[in-house]
Amino acid sequence: MTSAPETLPPHPAIAAARVADGELLIGDVPVTRLAAQIGRTPFYAYDRARLDARIAELRRHLPESIHLNYAIKANPIPAVVQHLARLVDGFDVASAREMQVALDTPMPRARVSFAGPGKTRDELARAVAAGIVIALESEGQMRLVADLAAEQGLRPAVAVRVNPDFELKSSGMRMGGGSQQFGVDAERVPQMLGELGRLDLDFIGFHIFAGSQNLDADILCDVQRKTVDLAIALARHAPAPVRHLNMGGGFGIPYFPKDRPLDLAPVGDNLATLAERIAAEMPQARTIVELGRYIVGEAGFYVARIIDRKESRGQVFLVTDGGLHHHLAASGNFGQVIRRNYPVAIANRMDTAPCETASVVGCLCTPLDLLAGKVALPRAEVGDLVVVFQSGAYGLSASPTAFLGHPEPAEVMV
Repeated sequence: MTSAPETLPPHPAIAAARVADGELLIGDVPVTRLAAQIGRTPFYAYDRARLDARIAELRRHLPESIHLNYAIKANPIPAVVQHLARLVDGFDVASAREMQVALDTPMPRARVSFAGPGKTRDELARAVAAGIVIALESEGQMRLVADLAAEQGLRPAVAVRVNPDFELKSSGMRMGGGSQQFGVDAERVPQMLGELGRLDLDFIGFHIFAGSQNLDADILCDVQRKTVDLAIALARHAPAPVRHLNMGGGFGIPYFPKDRPLDLAPVGDNLATLAERIAAEMPQARTIVELGRYIVGEAGFYVARIIDRKESRGQVFLVTDGGLHHHLAASGNFGQVIRRNYPVAIANRMDTAPCETASVVGCLCTPLDLLAGKVALPRAEVGDLVVVFQSGAYGLSASPTAFLGHPEPAEVMV
């Protein structure tokens, strides 16, 4: 006998979903029609209107002097990047392949920056030739860029990525504070700047990023204040005026039942105050907030088809043609310490009340292939469609697609 579903309010993403005749709408297209158009499942679908709305929301809250960059690593599909090229002020890339995706858009090259601790000689040579901003992550990387620039007869724009002496508390992924593979420890930066000033490199500023996926506005505001304090202190050692200050981002989205959306209003007010201070202390600085997940995360949906329904000792399993090889994050194997479910629904039964507790699993031969464990769902049958919400960031590109040799999903913009 199967268990009764736990009575919990729906996740905000599910509650806010647009539905017609019981079907989830992605864009304005019913999900079964979209599946027929694509011709197969599983697939990822990205909603253009949601991307537009998120950028508009950010523009309403961020001061005009703050520039908005998109971190392509969150979702590098060219259609998404091309769409965002007309909405944001710059791109940040983390590989030569992402750099090429960015350069294929109308975004000016000087508005593209390249971060990452393990840039190869070939990648750096290509970045120098491309004329993009290179974020230096070590003294060794700085010297290599100088050598490559001399070989090409170019003087590339460079920024120093700083590992701050503070962290973004309560963040999903800590990328600053303590010992890190990212950036140069703040206390080492003055000495590095002295050497940089003797090299034929165009120093333009700093990249300071402390962490990601934070939903607490007070914590974000505190880190932003500390970031500006640190940038002003380091600017006193710089070989040229600061023209580029990338403050990172860290804005999170709600994935789990107890998560609450980030309140942008106090974050925007805090940035407005900091912008005045930056203008006074570093008047030439172009101040950047760099966001990835916050821009694309809620605009993406992962859809898979149920290919078997089975019961095992009182538990219902809905077996799909998808799985962790497509969506590692939803399986809990990408950064979660304690596994929690992403918001999941039966996409063609959105107007049907939950009546059973079921686990949604993938097609892989491993117990790790769990898309949703013991969630309240309407009764679903073979052929129904399962949708995983909040799937626009770190989805397919962060998943082991070659695992067990199953086909990759489609990706579409709607």
